[in-house]
Amino acid sequence: MKLATLKNGRDGELLIVSRDLESAVSASDIAATLQQAIENWEAVSPKLEQRFSALNDGQADDAFALDQSKLHSPLPRSYQWADGSAYLNHVQLVRQARGAEMPDTFWTDPLMYQGGGDRFLAPTEDIEAVSEEHGIDFEGEIAVITDDVPMAVTPEQAVGHIKLVMLVNDVSLRGLIPGELAKGFGFFQAKPASSFSPICVTPDELGNAWRDGKVHRPLTVHLNGEKFGEPEAGPDMIFSFPQLVAHAAKTRYLGAGAVVGSGTVSNPDSDGGPGKPIKDGGVGYSCLAEIRMVEKILHDEIKTPFMRFGDRVRIEMFDHEGRSIFGAIDQQVVKYESK
Repeated sequence: MKLATLKNGRDGELLIVSRDLESAVSASDIAATLQQAIENWEAVSPKLEQRFSALNDGQADDAFALDQSKLHSPLPRSYQWADGSAYLNHVQLVRQARGAEMPDTFWTDPLMYQGGGDRFLAPTEDIEAVSEEHGIDFEGEIAVITDDVPMAVTPEQAVGHIKLVMLVNDVSLRGLIPGELAKGFGFFQAKPASSFSPICVTPDELGNAWRDGKVHRPLTVHLNGEKFGEPEAGPDMIFSFPQLVAHAAKTRYLGAGAVVGSGTVSNPDSDGGPGKPIKDGGVGYSCLAEIRMVEKILHDEIKTPFMRFGDRVRIEMFDHEGRSIFGAIDQQVVKYESK
């Protein structure tokens, strides 16, 4: 099943989207919003599934052509946005570039930070930034939405609490990160609003691409119209989504609608190297920080700038037949003007 949120008020209107992303139908009579649906998932999901089947069979009389530019992130806001860092190649590169060793515990205990869930950007909404000097970066990721998750849930139990999957652009201001981390209290100003793919899907909709609690498809990233990266999301994800959800719920309950992210999708080279750009025959990257780190590690010189005003990033994932699964995050960076 594929779901989306039409821009309509603060929390939007729940839509059911066809498998080919060409048409949609309102689900507001079943659940007004996605948050309402996820809070009552056992009761409403069979009704949503029935309408999803009718839509795909051409039997939904009130279906309309889908315009993705009119969609918000599936959850325009969330009570909980917790982002992991499950791709340790990314973590290792960050630390290597600044001459720091990676602790052994990173391989057994996931990294995670608590982001701001009070306002997400729409998938085609501009990324407003105060200054280019802040080091504006995109981060292509995957995230899941859960129902109510008990405290101290095991990864095996967490599987059943993962209801929906979507893509993420976890915007980072790299220039602000070192100062914040040096305080020993985590990210805040360095992590502005994130955006999510226009469509979220139930895990079964991914077919064989959803296995072991991971999404096994490439994540395609374009920067200013040129392919920047196409890393595989499955093989180098050290911690699965059930493990990440269990980690987030170790000492607390997660409320329905909690969003848990994978961290930046990242692959090393087949020979264990730090990863190559697309132009050099590699799979490229899901963020600018990685190519900058690789340049520093290999050549001791950073050539690639962070995003500037006017730059555009597009993040998308395709199935084995080349069809977009989640629709596209497609955003331009603009200078913030005081309101």
